[in-house]
Amino acid sequence: MNFNGEERMLMMLYNPGTRLGLMQELRLMQCYLLPDETALHELSECFIEKLKLMTDAEFSETEFPLE
Repeated sequence: MNFNGEERMLMMLYNPGTRLGLMQELRLMQCYLLPDETALHELSECFIEKLKLMTDAEFSETEFPLE
């Protein structure tokens, strides 16, 4: 699975170590977004959808370099 730079940044900021944990943290973050932060909401929603397509094994093997 390919992730863009913004998705890798979300991974770096919110990943507790598991795929499901990351999805939960992203959902929690979305609760605190202001109404005008639509771009971040859309980005995190797309990232969550990508994570749903992965297995836990695939996630654990994925490296998320900063560049």
